[in-house]
Amino acid sequence: MDQYRVYGNPIKQSRSPFIHTAFAKSTEQQLCYQSEFVPLDTFAQTIKQFVIAGGKGANITVPFKEQALALCDQLSERAQLAGAVNTLSINNGQIFGDNTDGLGLVKDLLQNQVGIKGVNILFLGAGGAAKGVILPLLEQQPNSIIIANRTVSKAQDLCRQFNSDKLSACGFEQIANKHYDVIINATSASLSGNVPPIAEQLIHSDTVCYDMVYGQGLTPFLEWAKQSGSEKLIDGLGMLVGQAAESFNLWRGVMPETEQVLQSLRASLENNN
Repeated sequence: MDQYRVYGNPIKQSRSPFIHTAFAKSTEQQLCYQSEFVPLDTFAQTIKQFVIAGGKGANITVPFKEQALALCDQLSERAQLAGAVNTLSINNGQIFGDNTDGLGLVKDLLQNQVGIKGVNILFLGAGGAAKGVILPLLEQQPNSIIIANRTVSKAQDLCRQFNSDKLSACGFEQIANKHYDVIINATSASLSGNVPPIAEQLIHSDTVCYDMVYGQGLTPFLEWAKQSGSEKLIDGLGMLVGQAAESFNLWRGVMPETEQVLQSLRASLENNN
């Protein structure tokens, strides 16, 4: 049976085995997908052993996405620009690296009836989570993407990396007080119970607020956005399922339906977390 893995450290929390097993069942694909904890200093060795053993593909999560890039024989444009890989496809011992995070984000926004073309996006954060999603967002032809980050130079570096006149950078305290159609939180603030330091005046009832993390109920950022007046709140669970579907399609040549898996995951979060 074809073997697939998700590698990370930590990995216990990963929902990927549930997601891909459900995808395999719904598309009648025969495969085995498992999670594997990798010590910080053995990632390259682990991947090489998986390739030698005949593994077909793998998802890569924190903190190995940059290391995975260096192990690939070929890279997609998305992965090259992101400087990070979350999907490995293995064929005849050759590793092809891709980054499906941004495709998952775009797919989730569109499935939530959030148009991207021609809109103004405020993007919070310029770390690894941001790098993987900027190109797919740009491909949807927004009017502008303002990247705000605590360290302005990191946001400026990101703008130079993607070289688009749609991108500009600023610090959190320098965010222009204008109307943003979509605000995307790509910082890790919600994971520690915090909120990025932006003014609540930026939030209007029609402002779409998206947090790339997820949890039981609203994340701290989405709770803050709701209290500030936003009526359209979306967490990152759909992005997780969306990027997984893109990986599955790369490996198996079939795009799985995501809605039922998303509903099952949401119910599991609400009942068990």
